[in-house]
Amino acid sequence: MKKKLIIFHPSLEEGGVEKNLYLISNYLNDQGIVIEILTCNYDKKKRFNKGIKFIGTKGLFFQNKSRTVKYLICSIILFFTLLLRKNKPLIFAFQANIFAIIIAKILNTKVITRSNSAPSGWSKNILKKSIYKFFINLADDVVVNSIEFKKSFEKEFKKKTIFIYNPFNKNYINSKLKKNYKIKFFKNNFLKIISIGRLTDQKDHLTLLKSIQLLDSSFKVKLIIAGKGKNYSLLKNFILKNKLQNKIKLLGYLKNPYHYIKHANIVVLTSKFEGLPNILLEAQHLNKYIISTNCPTGPKEILLNGKAGDLINMGDYKKLSSLIMDFDKNKKRINKKIKEGLKYFNRFDYEANCKKYLDLVKKNLL
Repeated sequence: MKKKLIIFHPSLEEGGVEKNLYLISNYLNDQGIVIEILTCNYDKKKRFNKGIKFIGTKGLFFQNKSRTVKYLICSIILFFTLLLRKNKPLIFAFQANIFAIIIAKILNTKVITRSNSAPSGWSKNILKKSIYKFFINLADDVVVNSIEFKKSFEKEFKKKTIFIYNPFNKNYINSKLKKNYKIKFFKNNFLKIISIGRLTDQKDHLTLLKSIQLLDSSFKVKLIIAGKGKNYSLLKNFILKNKLQNKIKLLGYLKNPYHYIKHANIVVLTSKFEGLPNILLEAQHLNKYIISTNCPTGPKEILLNGKAGDLINMGDYKKLSSLIMDFDKNKKRINKKIKEGLKYFNRFDYEANCKKYLDLVKKNLL
């Protein structure tokens, strides 16, 4: 009997982590790996190959519960699944890593984890970090998605990691752009800007809003912010208070954001920390000028230390505003940066990076 792989991701949401999960899971399944997904979000089943089995909750009751509840429910299911199986599966945790490690080690099975954001963005609590450090060192392998991430993780937690870039599926994105799509909010004689990401403190959209507020009132600009999250009301109130509703639109989550990226002049990321932000890869593939905070980790690596886009300090809305204002003056410099990014884009090749995941899984299935 073939040994199975259980992918542990209790709370499937709508972010970059999930995009990578779908790509990697489907690729592994296409290569003959028997996969089971353990999650409370059965509603996301259609994103996976038909041959991939779901072993988490199936009703609506847990689907909209908090991450904490989902972590606990899926941990209980994982414990009893491993307890009752003679042929122990390999666990691959894309989320709730410590939960997965504890259960796997209690029941004597191998576990791989994938860390998704820089250590600097985690809890500053020394006790929590010490507990994390102890348990993460029990994992059989830990995957990180950028070179900078690897260095900071290993320094912080004294655990060797395996670095694999996010696999980027150009064909999927190109297929989503086949139909013409008009964006009413974007107007031809305006500078068009887009920012995509969850509306959370991590993404620091207030820095972006402040940069637009600082522009001259006659400056023709249209900004779309796509994403949902707890900071929606905060951002909405800022826009209304500063009378920016004609310049800025909060669109919520977009299933197909690629038309919006394609029609934009500038893609902006103002995060305080990341792992390897997919939005920058998508923007680079679509030949867009990128302005990003130089946050840990990922943007500096993707943008080749500023050669493939502009990097600003976290929270520096004045510099961001200046770069936006000078867009038309710097077209030659900007085009040079865009070309530089495309020159090295094969680092994120879908097949090459998925193959690294396949090799890792096969090694641990032995």
